[in-house]
Amino acid sequence: MNFNEMKLIKPILRAVTEAGFEKPSPIQEQTIPLVLEGRDVLGCAQTGTGKTAAFALPILQHLSKSKSKNIRALILTPTRELAIQINENIEKYSQYTSIRTGVIFGGVGQRPQVEMLRNGIDILVATPGRLNDLINQGYIKLNKIEVFVLDEADRMLDMGFVQDIKKVIKQLPSKRQTLLFSATMPKEIEKLAVDMLKNPATVKVAPVTNTLDKISQGVYFVDKANKTSLLISLLKKKEIKSAIVFTNTKHGANRVVKNLDKDGIKALAIHGDKSQNARQTALNSFKEGKIKVLIATDIAARGIDISELSHVFNYDLPDVPETYIHRIGRTGRAGQDGIALSFCNIDDLDNLRGIERHIKKGIPELECKWPMVVLEKTEKAVKPPRKKVNRKK
Repeated sequence: MNFNEMKLIKPILRAVTEAGFEKPSPIQEQTIPLVLEGRDVLGCAQTGTGKTAAFALPILQHLSKSKSKNIRALILTPTRELAIQINENIEKYSQYTSIRTGVIFGGVGQRPQVEMLRNGIDILVATPGRLNDLINQGYIKLNKIEVFVLDEADRMLDMGFVQDIKKVIKQLPSKRQTLLFSATMPKEIEKLAVDMLKNPATVKVAPVTNTLDKISQGVYFVDKANKTSLLISLLKKKEIKSAIVFTNTKHGANRVVKNLDKDGIKALAIHGDKSQNARQTALNSFKEGKIKVLIATDIAARGIDISELSHVFNYDLPDVPETYIHRIGRTGRAGQDGIALSFCNIDDLDNLRGIERHIKKGIPELECKWPMVVLEKTEKAVKPPRKKVNRKK
């Protein structure tokens, strides 16, 4: 099936063609017809599989059938970065229609957002905190919502937004179309789906335990004292066109940026302690190629969409195996190949074992070749044993 066979209107097809879409991804192929039929949908697919277009295109088609001064579609998403990204994509898909879209999020002054709302929009993309703030102040009414989308639902729960989501749902009309998308499907999400959705169609694509086939993975066993030296050595290779480096802490991200800068590698950090303007500046500089390295904590793991990102580095291995999948899913997007490289010291061995069990395969060990820091006698370079990793479970 191609986009022409989905009975999308010409203005949307034109925008999709100009966006470079050749054929629908699996999540798009299965979801778009269901949404066009007016069905509630429970969608489960890995990050980077095209979920935004899967719900945005049919919503645009639905809203194009009539006009209204009210907000008719609400898309709720966990982070500012993801909200901005979704809004940018919808603006791209709707450019040949009269449909207006807008985005609101916290961390910045609300005045421009209130002015945007007063001018009128059809589609609102929002983060939960700012949405509820503006509802309480009387700037937003959701009683005319026709389509409600809860995106990255599992991440919403991880970030503690359950009560905020429930407050929003109470403001929605009972007669509406609801779409819930999640990269993972724990019991909490299934319960939320039962409460929100009416006779939903379930779409599951690419089980989250399987990392994308186009991503080459590898792990370096390296002591903590040598991680920065190894990273610098790798980043200086010509084949690394752009890279996101993930750390587990904000302090760690700042420290890596500082150390890279000392060695002449320009990088910027994005994490929760950065202001919204600083985070957006870092993202824009990275997307525009002004810097080739972005250092990020997991707040950015699902909020960055770079179609030609060549490498992802796990400077610190995550504690949660699913987080590893979302991190490396930043590369290998839009049909491109990608490379994900991880650093592992003796303290990270349990995390590595957990990741390998989760993805049901071992991550190939890579040989370290770079100038090593001379360690104190009390800290030996120990290569972690891997024979206890049971990859069949």
